[in-house]
Formats: sequence, C-alpha cells, structure tokens
Amino acid sequence: MSPDRYLRTFDLLTLLVQHKTGLRLTDIKEALGLPVSSVHNMLQTMVSAEVASVSDDLRYSVGPRAVALALHTLQSLDIRTIARRPLQDLVKEIGDDVYLAMHVGKRVIYADRCLGTQHISLDIRLGEPLFLHSTATGKLFAAFDPKLATRALAGRLPKLTPSTIADPGALQSEFARIRAQGYARSAEESIEGIVGYAVPIRDAAGRMAAAIHASVLSKRATRAHERKLLDAARTCAAQIERQLGNFDDGVSPKTPARATAPLQP
Repeated sequence: MSPDRYLRTFDLLTLLVQHKTGLRLTDIKEALGLPVSSVHNMLQTMVSAEVASVSDDLRYSVGPRAVALALHTLQSLDIRTIARRPLQDLVKEIGDDVYLAMHVGKRVIYADRCLGTQHISLDIRLGEPLFLHSTATGKLFAAFDPKLATRALAGRLPKLTPSTIADPGALQSEFARIRAQGYARSAEESIEGIVGYAVPIRDAAGRMAAAIHASVLSKRATRAHERKLLDAARTCAAQIERQLGNFDDGVSPKTPARATAPLQP
C-alpha cells in the first residue's frame, strides 16, 4: 500500500470518528474530495478488517477493531501516568535503575524509566525492541505470551554474553521456570556485569499489561538485595494494578514471596 493510501485511510477513519451516527458514501466522498470508486474500495477493505462498520441503511462508522485499538492505546498511556509515582518510590527504596516495560505489537519495549543512585552506564533507549531470550523483561513477556514465546524459540538466539541462553530447549525450560516463580531474572545474559529482574503488572482482567524491570550491578545482586528488590517491586506492581482495577493482593502460586533462582552469596 502506498503512503498516500495510508494517509487517505487515516483521513477516512478520522472523519468517521467525528460522526457518531455514521456517514453515507456520498458524504465521505465530498468530505475527502476523492473519487467514489476509491472511497468505496477503502471502505470495503476497512469493513472486512473490522476497522469500519456499515449499517443496514449503508451508513459507515468506526468499527470494533479501531475502537479496541483506541482503548488499548489509551490504557497504555494511562499505565505510564499511573506507574510514574510508584516507580519513583521504588527507586528510592532499592536504589537501582527501574523501567516500565510494555508489549507493543510484536515488540517488547521500555516505555519509561527512573534512574537510581548506582550510576549504571547503560545506553538503553526507550522504545527500542528488547531481546526476548536474554533480557529479564523480554523473557517475562515471552513466558506468559505463547505467540511471543514461539517467535523467540523459532528465531535466531544471538549469544550476547557468555551467559546468554542460546539453546531453544534451555530457553523453553527458562520460560516454564518464569511462569512457575512469577518473575524473570537475567544473570548477565544481555550485558556483562548487569543482573536484570522483571515482575508483571496485570490489569483488571488478570492479563499482563506491563512489567517492572530493575537493572542491578552484579556485585549488588546478593540474596538479601534480590529478596528486598522483588518484595518492593511486587508491592509497586500491586499499587499500579489497583489503579488498573485489579485488587487481587494475594500472593498466588505464580508469585512466591521468596526468590528461588540461584543467587550469589
């Protein structure tokens, strides 16, 4: 599809959003200044994709898929706003860099960050896709999303550090372990000298809406600090979840109170 056709599609969708009762083909043609045939073809494609809907009296309006996308977008933006203060409080408590991670399309990204007091020299840019096999956050999302897990297991697994999991069978076992313990840990698997932790944030329906990630210098990743970090991160996640309508504060079998992965002494 050409860039101009994309733009015309968005112009058409914007027009439909502005008219809740719908518009007829001739009304859309006149508003956009396009040939009837072009408008009709676009509308048929959009209706087939459920981006637009058509009534029995041939009035076109916004379709369910466009509505769902708008709601998900708003929810995503809300999570950033809602999470900001709890993340800042988490940083004050643990001292490490903290990120808000989100699943956008086929990518897992960091959408926000709060810097800690440890002065970690990391060039992690917000919005860039994360590796699903080596980062704690990527592994967490893949463990709880079968589509992402399939993508990770089927793709190339670059060896970023000597500790990176590059074997599909071992990675599959790692995903199972993450589901069982309810959090993910990356022990210098993405960047040498950095241990990452990720815990889920769930919405009112219990779905994973985002994640909290903490980057810790390996010398600080002791048993005591890990326990403190995970407890604080879960408390932070629970605060955000309550504002998303999830009031389940109980510790489920998938979120044990203590760390179970091998730790440094």
